Amino acid sequence: MKIDCGVEKIKNGIFQAERVTGKNLTLPVLNSILLIASGKSLKLRATNLSLGIEIEIPAKIEKEGTLAIPGGVLADVFSNILDTESVSLESVDGNLMVKTKRNKVKVKGQPWDDFPTIPTVSGTEFKIEAQKVIDGIKSVYYSSAVSDVKPEISSVYIYSNEDNLIFVATDSFRLAEKKIKVRGAEAMSVLIPFKNIPEILRVFGELQGEVKICFNKNQVSFSAENTYLTSRVVNGIFPDYRQIIPKESKTEAVVLKQELLGALKLSNIFSDKFNQVNLRIAPKEKIFELSSANNDVGENKTHLDAALSGEAVELSFNFKYFLDCFQSIPTDSLSIKLLGAARPIVVAPLSDPSFTYLIMPMNR
Repeated sequence: MKIDCGVEKIKNGIFQAERVTGKNLTLPVLNSILLIASGKSLKLRATNLSLGIEIEIPAKIEKEGTLAIPGGVLADVFSNILDTESVSLESVDGNLMVKTKRNKVKVKGQPWDDFPTIPTVSGTEFKIEAQKVIDGIKSVYYSSAVSDVKPEISSVYIYSNEDNLIFVATDSFRLAEKKIKVRGAEAMSVLIPFKNIPEILRVFGELQGEVKICFNKNQVSFSAENTYLTSRVVNGIFPDYRQIIPKESKTEAVVLKQELLGALKLSNIFSDKFNQVNLRIAPKEKIFELSSANNDVGENKTHLDAALSGEAVELSFNFKYFLDCFQSIPTDSLSIKLLGAARPIVVAPLSDPSFTYLIMPMNR
């Protein structure tokens, strides 16, 4: 293998691929990035068996070839090469020679015969604006269970319903749902493992334009421009969450987002080890109050101006769960609806039905 190309594109490709490499001691080749020089491009491949990526970079190919190089070492090398330089890559006796005007680096290669293939996903496919997918995932993924003891909830559930692509995540203590208007989306129902979500967001987060989604019962792929990313899907059934979303409410409060955010942060200073904050709403007395107490720190009560209606209610919740949803609420005000002290808190942007967030109350 012998090629010449610009540093910036190959550097970005290496950084993306290196994040996907596996840390699998039983299969050391997964730590590597596979370099494939053929035709008029250099392909960079990496996989951890759950997630795979292939990035194609235009290059001047003098000699075709394939080489596996430890991803961490390759990323470290290129992080210290200036973007303005051109670079020459050549395989010599199974090693990679990296040459610029300033540098001459030799990186030891690895046997690549056992490098897994990146699956080409075949099945149902459609195109959608990349930022709609990113927005949908970002709006809910933080609600996924981190532990994979129950894989079906340690995931982001994506499914289609009429003209909506719906993104859902839950860890059984809270639930987030985001609806994205999409025309032409095929009937879709996939569970993407939570641990793969950050890389999907990072790879396509800045992409302007469309991304093609292709899926079957085992894999889902996202492809755009020169990047192809695949993820395994969870073989399970997401809980029928719609039955726990209250269809009505007995109490409602409308508050300014920034004022509530400040009050929650203040309350958390005095919350206990369970992050417990108390909420009291009394519409007749025009009271919207957050309070918390900690024997070692002190106590706090904060009253906020709010538009209130319905019955009086008092309950406790986990401060962190409430705080997480603010990133998904673009409006200046939000609505809080309750059906009773033992029922979920329903939070949504004011006059925006596309996002719904449920928080289960705590036993006081």
